[in-house]
Amino acid sequence: MRPAAVPAGGLRPGAVVMPWAVRAGAAALTAAGLGHTLWHGVVEPGTALAFGVLIAVGELARRDGRPRPGHPHPAEDRHPAPLGSAGALAYALLGHAAGRPTHHGVLQVVAVVVAAALVGIVPHVARGRGPALDDVARRVLTVAFAAACFRPLYHSGRLAESVGQGPYLVFLLLGLLGLTALCDAVLAAALAGARTGWPYGPLLRDELRALAGIGSAICATGVVMGLGVAVAGLWALPAFSVPLLLTQMSFRRITAIRTTYRQTITSLARATEIAGYTPPGHARRVAALSCAVGRELGLSERELTVLEYAALMHDIGQLSLIDPVPAGATAPLAAAEARRIAELGGEVARQTGVPAEVAVVVERQADPYREQPVAARIVRVVNAYEDLVGGSRHPGGSLAALEQLRLGTARDYQPEVVEGLARVLARDGRARVVPVPPG
Repeated sequence: MRPAAVPAGGLRPGAVVMPWAVRAGAAALTAAGLGHTLWHGVVEPGTALAFGVLIAVGELARRDGRPRPGHPHPAEDRHPAPLGSAGALAYALLGHAAGRPTHHGVLQVVAVVVAAALVGIVPHVARGRGPALDDVARRVLTVAFAAACFRPLYHSGRLAESVGQGPYLVFLLLGLLGLTALCDAVLAAALAGARTGWPYGPLLRDELRALAGIGSAICATGVVMGLGVAVAGLWALPAFSVPLLLTQMSFRRITAIRTTYRQTITSLARATEIAGYTPPGHARRVAALSCAVGRELGLSERELTVLEYAALMHDIGQLSLIDPVPAGATAPLAAAEARRIAELGGEVARQTGVPAEVAVVVERQADPYREQPVAARIVRVVNAYEDLVGGSRHPGGSLAALEQLRLGTARDYQPEVVEGLARVLARDGRARVVPVPPG
């Protein structure tokens, strides 16, 4: 059984259609909104200006950054602008302002949100670290969806007749924002899947989990802003912006701490390379490929984090050896010796203060796969593959190395993990045959 053939570039047929369709839809909405607003003028310009300033400030407070293609943790590549998102949703669902009904339509909502967002991202673009185009397009589509669900009902008077201004209105707004957040998660997962080629299900699950954090704060703040402005007027906007700004600052600090922690573990993993026990870049290659296989098999973001840390530290037990393993390759070793090195690695990992799950994966990577946790099965397969093909040690190339791994699926390697590795290599164009040199 050979890895399935994939199109040039490694993406499934039609995978490029999704980003272009999203961008085209957002561009059409933007053109319609700006054209309509310029032709008919801005309705209630004071309200539009206040919300526009709020959205622009939210974009200015966004953390710089762009998604890193192929990064194993796309959730950590999110650089949200929660204040701008909440302000845009509040403007889309704004019924009254200081007790007076509003009259702006869906197209004006799109125009104000786009214009304010463009003003806010100019400094980021000037530094070369603006948000990705797909993120901007997604924002336009989700805000337009929320406005299209609310504003026609509000302007027709049917909303006031059926719901009124009591608690039922709050529940309706929360329901609409929840539905909008769900649509945004579906769209974000589809775009991520088209960009990376990863399975859609795990990506959607990660997006839905993210809704429980910053997503719920954005929805709740959007509702509170809209209701506050309806009663107290535009002066309510600064008051309700402070909690979300503090939340955004906390989010940035947590992200910075996680980044520093990962860099520390990566530096620690390089100890085996510096000491000459493993080839340069071996731990990073195993970690990157392990995360790709884990994503292919449907692991969650938390499981991927454990997998990445364990893959980075999988050879750290070799530091306890007096004589280095030839070329740092542990796959060809006898089972008892490989298990001893793995157990030494687990002890070292525990002393570094990594989560207990990471140490368990490190110390059990040499066990029979039926006795291993999923992450240990992945690390073992990927490490064996890297040992076989690294430095051209396997004359047959990657396909021959995969065949050798398949021969060991009775005891050493889980068949599903080996086939997941084959799919990842085929998609990335790395599954190829290396010609055997003559003689």
